[in-house]
Amino acid sequence: MKLHSHLPRRRARGFTLVEIVLVLAIIALLLGVAVKGLTGVLDTGKDVRARADIDAFGSALITYQSVALRYPSTEQGLKALVDKPTTAPQPRQWRRMMEEIKPDPWGNDYYYVFPGKKNGLSKPDIGSRGPDGIEGNEDDVGNWPVK
Repeated sequence: MKLHSHLPRRRARGFTLVEIVLVLAIIALLLGVAVKGLTGVLDTGKDVRARADIDAFGSALITYQSVALRYPSTEQGLKALVDKPTTAPQPRQWRRMMEEIKPDPWGNDYYYVFPGKKNGLSKPDIGSRGPDGIEGNEDDVGNWPVK
């Protein structure tokens, strides 16, 4: 005679393999969507950082111009904000305006042209070649007015 026949059978606890695979697939799908969405955010962040760097160079150059009574030449470039220029035109007075000139967010050097070609002859052009590293494309970022 069975003593325990009236008790319901207990189901084993835990997840089945199908349930675990389904949850992992959903997580992978969500991560894929998130990574794809963040790629655009990271690109926008680099663009914003390049614009902020260019604004900082512009402010430092205005101060340089007020002390030295001229902007650095194209040859002297942004380096004149960190090290006293040794080529003509020599500034009458000079002081360090920045600690260093870091590369743009894409790893390229910023460029500097004075007198400016895009800003007019009285202001310098300061720019980044953008993600492709080629000057003159639409992905360039600079201190000139956008057309």
